[in-house]
Amino acid sequence: MREGGELPQLLEAVARTIGGSLGYRAVAIDLFRPGPEDVRAAFGSGPGRAGEWTPALRDQLLRRGAFVVPGGESPDDPDAWRPGDALLVAMRSADGTLLGIISAGEPVNGRRPGGEELDVFVAFADHAALAVEAAEEGATAARHRRALEELLAVSSRLTGEPAVEEILRLVCGGIRGALGFRNVRAALVDPATGRVVPHATVGWSLADPVLHRLFAADAGSLLGPRFRREGCYLLTGAEARARLGLEPPDPDAGARRGAGEWDGHWLVVPLRGPDDVLLGLIWADGPDDGLLPSGDRLQALRIFANHAAAALVSGRHLDRLRFLADHDPLTRLLNRRAFVDRLEGEVARTARYGRSFGLVLADLDGFKQLNDRHGHAAGDEVLQRLASLLVRALRRPDDAFRIGGDEFALLLAEASEDDARAVARRTARLLAEAGDDRLAGLTVSFGCAACPDDAADPDTLVRLADAALYEAKRTGAGLRFAAGRGSSRRSDGG
Repeated sequence: MREGGELPQLLEAVARTIGGSLGYRAVAIDLFRPGPEDVRAAFGSGPGRAGEWTPALRDQLLRRGAFVVPGGESPDDPDAWRPGDALLVAMRSADGTLLGIISAGEPVNGRRPGGEELDVFVAFADHAALAVEAAEEGATAARHRRALEELLAVSSRLTGEPAVEEILRLVCGGIRGALGFRNVRAALVDPATGRVVPHATVGWSLADPVLHRLFAADAGSLLGPRFRREGCYLLTGAEARARLGLEPPDPDAGARRGAGEWDGHWLVVPLRGPDDVLLGLIWADGPDDGLLPSGDRLQALRIFANHAAAALVSGRHLDRLRFLADHDPLTRLLNRRAFVDRLEGEVARTARYGRSFGLVLADLDGFKQLNDRHGHAAGDEVLQRLASLLVRALRRPDDAFRIGGDEFALLLAEASEDDARAVARRTARLLAEAGDDRLAGLTVSFGCAACPDDAADPDTLVRLADAALYEAKRTGAGLRFAAGRGSSRRSDGG
């Protein structure tokens, strides 16, 4: 599970291990998305009796981790497994929320599991949840990267296309293909009349009665500050229609959907020119996954709209797209994709020219507890602060990367393992001297390795540094790090 991989294969491996190692003939794994209906349906899909999902049952599962929902009792042997029994095991995310449920039935030994067996199952489920969460985050990041790359490819065509209709047609097609909205429409403000005139669409008809009587002043009512999300504007259908003076939709429509789901929402993106003049609007509707768009998705949409607006006034602004393709938007550090590319390049240069370089993996200790105490906004600030400290600790040729939630990597040019440890010490000292209340009580664990001394290929080098990092976490106290060759070294920050 530590090796990661695609989510379907990972879930299959988890289920197969439960069946083979823990001794169950029937295993089902259900992952959740927002909405009570999804949770209830998932609970009814596993082996054993399909019970009624209640908040109390969910809370009990989170508290205990696992228990058997009895389908009946045997008068002769109360510990015997009955056909209607169902074993439920919680898969909890890093922040303690319910990521999913493992349902198991038909134990090979024909017995209900006891306390020790449940403890083993819960420990396994916790490890599986971490792997699943990492796989989901990786899949999300991969989708975001592919979307940016596709939008970048479409954007590169905009600057060479002088026809307004063709520019907007490319815009609509790019948003549909890259970001997964089935319906997209682009409209421009007629400078003479102020009317918002549709010019291109996919999925929708150009002959829209609402748009044909919409003026720029009316459109401005949709762009209120409280609807702003990552530079886009997201309103419920009722809010949008009320602001435009239209007939309200079915009042019961929203009640049939779960929280976080798309339900006739309006997603509007303004196209702005010089001096913030409103050039037009883009509407996007019908997301493929049926959910409200994530921040990354909205960011990509906003960036693409910006470039579309620039193309309309014969400009070209691709820097932001290129930056986000290789950088983490929160910390502004290089991202995992850039890390993999740079690591492979450094290994190749080492083999060709006989040079060396150092690798440092860093992980923030106590980050989950900080998020629990102070919220994710405070956690984001801490990640940003740590990123700036890592950059300060580096020399000019070195690079810092954010490769996971609270995981960072440093690549040190022309460096030995001793140089890598020196950078770890310097970062630890900067952290201790930061004088920032947000960092109080936090420590960073380090794992160091060098190429070619420790390994001469990227995968082995990362594996050694990762093993050193986890050894440092296991054995260290305060500020610590470990050497890549496995001889664990610890430091009190000196």
